[in-house]
Amino acid sequence: MSHAAAFRALHHGRAPDDPLVLPGPWDAASARVFAEAGFPALATPSAGVAASLGYADGSTPADEMFAAVARIVRAVDVPVSADVEGGYGLAPKELVERLLEAGAVGCNLEDSTRAGLKDPAEHAEWLAGVREAAGDRLFLNARIDTFVRGVEDPGAAVGRAAAYVAAGADCVYPIAAPAAVLPLLRAGIRGPVNVLARPGQGPSPAVLGGLGATRVTFGPGLQLHAEQAVRENAERLAARLPR
Repeated sequence: MSHAAAFRALHHGRAPDDPLVLPGPWDAASARVFAEAGFPALATPSAGVAASLGYADGSTPADEMFAAVARIVRAVDVPVSADVEGGYGLAPKELVERLLEAGAVGCNLEDSTRAGLKDPAEHAEWLAGVREAAGDRLFLNARIDTFVRGVEDPGAAVGRAAAYVAAGADCVYPIAAPAAVLPLLRAGIRGPVNVLARPGQGPSPAVLGGLGATRVTFGPGLQLHAEQAVRENAERLAARLPR
């Protein structure tokens, strides 16, 4: 079984309290840590990778993002999905080629820009082009940005999800959806649903699974926790320096 097929299979046949938990490596070293801990697959966070490369979230040049993903893929033996934001303006065929060249088995593709939410029909048409170019070689996770853009109505997310699934998305990701609306989203969405968890805060992955999550990711949360640990160690060391 290919890594892509194995990754797709991980999203199906799961118990409600056993969602697929995908930690987000930001570099090769963190990827090895997560793989050695026993996670069956990984999902890079674009914000975490950006921080590791010295960029603000959303400002990483495409070449650097793909190179970072390739380093992470080379470091581990488990499937790696890549958050490639809005696709960096690439045509579907080129985007797919770049992802496969980096060794990714899947990708996150978001439906907003700095200007706001994209038209769902136009975005669905673009996703359909990515699906056509990828065939079954990539698992497409369509991020839905309604909640982070202040649209609280779950129906807006469900409507976008239907369009994206019809276009060929394997999974939808209503990022930052409140836990209270997850049962409504689960009831209205066909196929796997990705839910964002916050390390050390809010419901556990098992609870999120019971509410409707098929898979759980953490965005840059784990990278931020690691950064905080480094900061605390640095401050302790600095306190011992001669003044």
